[in-house]
Amino acid sequence: MTFSRPDSWVWDFWIARDGETFHLFYLHAPRSLGDPDLRHRNARIGHAVSADLRAWDDLGVVLGPGPDGSIDASAVWTGCVVRDDARWLMFYTGSRFFRDGEITNVETVAMAESTDLHDWTKLPFALGADPERYEVLADGTWHEEAWRDPWVFRVGDEWHMLLTARARGAADDRDRGVVARARSSDLVEWTVEARVSAPGSGFAHLEVPQVVSGDGVEAVVFSCDSAHLAGDRAGQQGGIWVARRDPETGWIDAGEARLLVDESLYAGRIVRDTDGALSLMGFENVVDGAFEGRIGDPLRLDADDDGLLVLASDREGARA
Repeated sequence: MTFSRPDSWVWDFWIARDGETFHLFYLHAPRSLGDPDLRHRNARIGHAVSADLRAWDDLGVVLGPGPDGSIDASAVWTGCVVRDDARWLMFYTGSRFFRDGEITNVETVAMAESTDLHDWTKLPFALGADPERYEVLADGTWHEEAWRDPWVFRVGDEWHMLLTARARGAADDRDRGVVARARSSDLVEWTVEARVSAPGSGFAHLEVPQVVSGDGVEAVVFSCDSAHLAGDRAGQQGGIWVARRDPETGWIDAGEARLLVDESLYAGRIVRDTDGALSLMGFENVVDGAFEGRIGDPLRLDADDDGLLVLASDREGARA
């Protein structure tokens, strides 16, 4: 059983668990737009709940764009949810498009809070790209100011945030995709730091990064489609990727990243199923040549001999 909306395309998503309930937050846009490429500038965040990651009760929209001039004036994009004592915080991407018919946009991390995961209030928060370290729109080398998909997680007494970004100064304008990092002690004041992956790794962008730690795995999962592969990877198949991560430094070996699943699935999220096992979820990207926009059921994962994630079905096939 997949999660879908008959009147909307559904794509990127993230999940928070509260007790026995899984809370799904998902991007969606109306199919009445006609062209699925227009969904990005019309995205809203919806909310659904489930007891098993398979049967979902859709609760509708929880966040939409802000007023003209705000950091999320055009659309609200991908993020994550973390628990902060008695409240929940959603870090999400605010997007501002400047002209109709163009994909030029600026992305900024925004934040909202909730006490129950249902009702959300935007907070006066904005975290943008550091132009000393990261490519910005004014550089004129890319169609967007890439600073999106925040993934927030705790490291000891500190919070870390990973982001989709692009490095400044790399020789190949296209092959500049990196994972950026910021740190905070209180989830409010953040310091943007140097990238934790290298440009020239074969990706124009590393989307929706997520840290996976435990069960013998120290890795980051991210997504990059075929159209945005660069360098030596250009012309290969894209999709959901996994790369080794050094737990001491946070460095991600993106140059050695392996394809976990092809781009029939995208924006992969690693979740723990009801039995605690690691599983992969993603949205169904293209079905029979058309963008469908729906979220698939969890796929069980395993660790290979190198400690990287693989689909359990692939692992069993290799053993056979």
